[in-house]
Amino acid sequence: MAPSISSELTITPARFQSRSPPHDDTIVYEDTAASTSHIAGLVGMFTGCGALVALLIFLPLPTRFGDAGKAPAAAVADSFYVVGAIAILVALGCFFGLKKLPGEEEKSWKALIHRNRYKSLDRSSSTERILSYPRLFWESVRLGYQSPTIGLGYVGGFVARASSVAISLFIPLFTNTYFLKSGRCHVADPSDPADVKHSCEDAYKLAAMLTGISQLVALLAAPLFGYLSARYRKHNLPLLLAAAAGIAGYSAFGSLTSPDPASKGGSKGIFIIVTLLGLSQIGAIVCSLALLGQGINNDDSHMTKEHQEDGINSSNSHPSAGATPPRSPGLTPASEEAPLLESDQAIPASSTSPKSHTHLKGSIAGTYSLLGGFGILLLTKAGGALFDSSGPGAPFFMMACFNALLLVVGVGVTARETLRSWKDQGDRPSR
Repeated sequence: MAPSISSELTITPARFQSRSPPHDDTIVYEDTAASTSHIAGLVGMFTGCGALVALLIFLPLPTRFGDAGKAPAAAVADSFYVVGAIAILVALGCFFGLKKLPGEEEKSWKALIHRNRYKSLDRSSSTERILSYPRLFWESVRLGYQSPTIGLGYVGGFVARASSVAISLFIPLFTNTYFLKSGRCHVADPSDPADVKHSCEDAYKLAAMLTGISQLVALLAAPLFGYLSARYRKHNLPLLLAAAAGIAGYSAFGSLTSPDPASKGGSKGIFIIVTLLGLSQIGAIVCSLALLGQGINNDDSHMTKEHQEDGINSSNSHPSAGATPPRSPGLTPASEEAPLLESDQAIPASSTSPKSHTHLKGSIAGTYSLLGGFGILLLTKAGGALFDSSGPGAPFFMMACFNALLLVVGVGVTARETLRSWKDQGDRPSR
């Protein structure tokens, strides 16, 4: 019988390598940034649900206990006991529900005292690392300067946490101050906590309505920002839009003469303004969390889909398609016992894939929360002082400046990544 040429071609090492399933160490590009953005959107949605629960259930607790016959001080204390008990239940659920996660086997309470050796979660490195807690914190801070994605996420977390205080604290304070200055309310009795509501019921209802609309908008827009973060993550457009909404919304709110749309100097545009505030808050929360996830996985925005496809096509190209076959040494085994394919012929993921920072994810999350707490303290202290000295609109102008800072940093990061992408395309050889 005549020999089959196609069969001979099929069993050659080059064709076997091109048709064989990918080795465990070959490059497999996964769109982890998209899934991270979607999860961040869900986290933001549940954050909005928590705000609504606090507004609709926890906030009226002192009044309900007072209606049941409790003294005002006892009613407030019992409300704190209820909220504290719920917090303990949530903590227990997290303690038992988040045990034995993949990659967390080496971490335990003993690590707080003993500096145990643990293997790095970075698969590209086989060495063991010994990182103390100060070193972990320093590495997470250093990544904020080295990685534009993580650094922008830190700034977004700072603005997001400050926005929550501006909405929940300074909108009711602004509203109550207006009603007091206009003579529509009397000063509450400090000895009676429940008198804050009854002394200026109209201001209480208006503040609850404005903050409720803002949080409801944030709740509904959270999944949308998660989708937009996954769809347009290359230029950080959702975060830039959230920052722009914050600049417009907080500047407009600080310039109001009356927060009451039914008053003489009021306008129904207040509802559009608080909508912008809600969009700004949830956009900063969701987008900053998505950026942290991308930074931890090191899914840089300049690693475009075209570059990924080029890497895949170059490794899977075949001579029959007209491409020049790659020159790889030692395709023919030296002996019968030698393997058909050497291990170094497979492309290791560490050679082209970016280095992951999963071993620092806890420290990065802690630094993110630390900067968020600093934003809360700064706005609460400095904003409160400016509220008394400069006027009720000062904290909102301060938040507009925070959002302007976020916008400037976001534009800077986008410009840097765009220039890097153009440079990479210019350096690529023409086909």
